[in-house]
Amino acid sequence: MKTCIRDKRLQAKMTQEELSEILQVSRQTIISLEKGKYKPSLVLAHKMAQVFDCLIEELFVFEGG
Repeated sequence: MKTCIRDKRLQAKMTQEELSEILQVSRQTIISLEKGKYKPSLVLAHKMAQVFDCLIEELFVFEGG
């Protein structure tokens, strides 16, 4: 799974640490999310979409089935 989280975070001029604090997760979770190595819960994905004022579909690109 590809993500656009890093791009959205950089556009918002936000550090990984700042995003992790807002979402109440560890910085390691943000790193894993940005690398596409961690699939977030629907609740976490929704929170991220709210933070970046976008749709969940704009943050995650699902490949294949």
